[in-house]
Amino acid sequence: MAVTPYLLIKIVWAFGLFIPTEQMGGADWRAINAATAFLAAVGILLAMAFSRPWGERLPAWLVALPVWVGTGLLVPMLLLAPVLGPAAMSRDQEAGSPDFWIYEQILVMISLVGVGVGLPLALAGYAKARWPEALGGPTDCGEPPGSTRPLQTILAGLVAVGCVLLGCVKVFWAAGGTLGLDPAMLDNRDVWWRLLSLSTGVWAFAGAWGILVLTTRRGSRRFLPPMAAAWVSSGMLFSYSIYNLLTLTDMQQPAPEYPLTGALAREVGAVLGVMMGMTLLLVLYDRRRVLRGDS
Repeated sequence: MAVTPYLLIKIVWAFGLFIPTEQMGGADWRAINAATAFLAAVGILLAMAFSRPWGERLPAWLVALPVWVGTGLLVPMLLLAPVLGPAAMSRDQEAGSPDFWIYEQILVMISLVGVGVGLPLALAGYAKARWPEALGGPTDCGEPPGSTRPLQTILAGLVAVGCVLLGCVKVFWAAGGTLGLDPAMLDNRDVWWRLLSLSTGVWAFAGAWGILVLTTRRGSRRFLPPMAAAWVSSGMLFSYSIYNLLTLTDMQQPAPEYPLTGALAREVGAVLGVMMGMTLLLVLYDRRRVLRGDS
């Protein structure tokens, strides 16, 4: 129910209808909206899979991959929505968008908030039924024969260092630092850009903590908090790096970073997200073997 308005609006925008400016009717805009309409349809199918018996028979990757990307995109955005939503609508009004655009934006925000709340809760119920070892129990549950923990430790160390460095850069920019930014583009540091930079930095720190706790098994007795932090952080770093590619099109105003600085931040975030996700899979694989008694 929450995602349906978003799906319908994205389909309309993909056909170039009810858009506020001719620029937003360009090929880039329409292609992105067609892609996000497809993702919304996937979200509806996932909702059905989470609530029907046949959903538990789907291949694990077919469920985990889109939910990993979806929660990475939506959970951080959910926390920022009370500020980013009005800021986006105010920016559009200042740009001369017609009144109907504001109503479309409100429907989009309702859909995103609804999915941002519903998707993690539905995932938790689904995982509890299918992969209970991914949610409950202590952080340290023993070692299986042939454990991958040495590899986990190496990967987690690399990821943690990268996340701390990326987090420091993003928080520095959000706080007003200009190192690595183009002086001619500093006026593009609006509320949207600052909050997304701050959010990326905070989630990078959270991911570093979560993946270190999971691999060293120190810092939290319960498995769920570091698992949730690493899951959302890894998905967020990957998906927001892809999202930032939109600044290379005509869909958004140019980013204030130098091209090389922006490219490094995007690529590093994507690589860290994938590496953290791979490390998380190794942790879950060993944990599953221990809790299910597999040799």
